[in-house]
Amino acid sequence: MSDQKVHALLTDARMIILCGPGGVGKTTSAAALGVLAAQTTEKRVLVLTVDPARRLATALGLTALGNTEVPVPLPNARGSLTMAMIDTKASWDDMIRRHAPDTNTRDKVLGNELYRTLTSRFVHSHDYVVTERLFDARESGNYDLVIVDTPPSRSALSVLDAPRRMEQFFSSRLLKLLTAPAQSRVLSLASRPFFIVADRILGARFLADIAEFFTLFRTMERPVVDRARRVGALLTNTETSYLVVSSAEPVAMLEADYLVRELRRRSHHLSAVLLNRLVPLHLAVGAAQRAERLAASTDPTLRVFADAERTMAAVAQHEAAQVDVVASWGADVLYSETRQGDITDTDALAQLGASISARPRTYGGVGTDKNGR
Repeated sequence: MSDQKVHALLTDARMIILCGPGGVGKTTSAAALGVLAAQTTEKRVLVLTVDPARRLATALGLTALGNTEVPVPLPNARGSLTMAMIDTKASWDDMIRRHAPDTNTRDKVLGNELYRTLTSRFVHSHDYVVTERLFDARESGNYDLVIVDTPPSRSALSVLDAPRRMEQFFSSRLLKLLTAPAQSRVLSLASRPFFIVADRILGARFLADIAEFFTLFRTMERPVVDRARRVGALLTNTETSYLVVSSAEPVAMLEADYLVRELRRRSHHLSAVLLNRLVPLHLAVGAAQRAERLAASTDPTLRVFADAERTMAAVAQHEAAQVDVVASWGADVLYSETRQGDITDTDALAQLGASISARPRTYGGVGTDKNGR
């Protein structure tokens, strides 16, 4: 049975966006919550991920994860689970097909060399289509809960800011310069120095591709800007919850602190901070006492284990302090312990999801019973 607070999150939210540093188990946590939601509620659940490990697809019973939404087999589940990986190029192509005013404009954009380069090679081209994709999923009516795994750390904020940046781009001086030759002779003369320099650096053909692409893209201003505003509203909607995932490591905690503050500054609804990969309590509790007993033993074999128990006690003390730190942020705290072995199937993901808990961790002398209150 899942924790009451976790169950409430999965029941009440219509979208859960996971943010956090890299390497803290964010993608696996997203998948585990998706499995848990599908098994314990009647919701149709979609998990969108940005860069899943191959073993995660295998654990879900899939040969691969791609841009196409694929059902995940979950016997005896109350609801259903679907997974997809956000493919930047495919998502951009879908957006152009949706917003192009006519087939001629659509085909010219899709065939433009600059467009192909931007959507295939540039990291930030990913940002806006992630929000487009989650908006599509949310508005399609096909799903009751969408769980989104964002890029690591501050890249997640770039994704969340992308709709606003898209709006700003259409009113920017840069776009006016890039499309000046196609707008009017006055603007063309004003921007001529820019194009002379650019022509020398980039070459005439590439410059022509730039002018063509942005001129064509500008014909989509009204639907793209309208869509961006709706996406931005969805990201701040009260039914969209944010879960910051972190380990207890110092660098990860610094990033998590920053994300918590920035999410609040942007008026996003922070549900909780998930402290992941913690030492199992049954190993942490009493580790210092066990170390003392082992060190005092006359058996040299037992004394060898004293150092391991001291290390465990030190880790437990550090984690207890980090729990207090997260509580000082004024956030609810969820906990998930390190598990032995790899995640190899949906049963393991379900167990991981069910183990996520808001119940206070008491370390016995080195811990805390605080939970953000």
